[in-house]
Amino acid sequence: MSADQTLAFDPDCHIFTGCGFPAPGLHTFMYEPIFSVGGFEFTKPMLLAILGSIVVVGFFWAAFNKPKLIPGKMQMVGEAGYDFVRRGIVYEIIGKKDGEKYVPFMVSLFFFVWIMNLWSIVPVAQFPVTSLIAFPAALALIVYVTWVSLTFKKHGFAGGWKNILGYDKSLGAILPLIMLLEFFSNLIIRPFTHAVRLFANMFAGHLLIVMFSLATWYLMNGIGFVYAGASFVMVIVMTAFELFIQAVQAYVFVLLACSYVQGALSEHH
Repeated sequence: MSADQTLAFDPDCHIFTGCGFPAPGLHTFMYEPIFSVGGFEFTKPMLLAILGSIVVVGFFWAAFNKPKLIPGKMQMVGEAGYDFVRRGIVYEIIGKKDGEKYVPFMVSLFFFVWIMNLWSIVPVAQFPVTSLIAFPAALALIVYVTWVSLTFKKHGFAGGWKNILGYDKSLGAILPLIMLLEFFSNLIIRPFTHAVRLFANMFAGHLLIVMFSLATWYLMNGIGFVYAGASFVMVIVMTAFELFIQAVQAYVFVLLACSYVQGALSEHH
């Protein structure tokens, strides 16, 4: 399937011309490799993910490479972004004392997720990388491994399992049931929902924008122009709404990551 076919779009297809509406679907998220290096094939989403990493690293390097007492515009924006994650998320969830060492990780995670979401509304790119489940799953796996490692490092082998399974002997007879539920909740459902929450929101948002964009063009024929205008307004509305959702999903992803780290460091599950 070529890049042009991913939108299932025929520029000559309009209402009242005998062709049906080219509804977007899973094919909208499929891309053929652009090129390959050593047998490894690179697709558009992969390149956007790499470019997103370069953008995040490049921005913070430019902002803090030569910090000044009186910050310039770049440094000021960088400090504001860094401080937002540090004080607004990490300190609030983990605490200042325990959370300080995890600030760089959470800042990197927040801005990486955000820029991968933002590609959806950037001309030419126009695709949210996180709408492909592999990318949120990989990020969730990193958080998951971090959480499990910290749990056992903090509490030891036996204590780590007690933390994960919610061991509390005061629960009495229902303790085995609670531990079984906590096992599935923490070790299986938690990483799954962490990844799917981000993926599903970006997938649905991109699909809606593509649908209204295609509908705008499809309706541009005869009386359909009236409805094309309404569809175009929806494109603008959905794009603006998507801007909000992109930031919220990056925030929620890091918020949950911090809550997992906090749970690993706490004395009680």
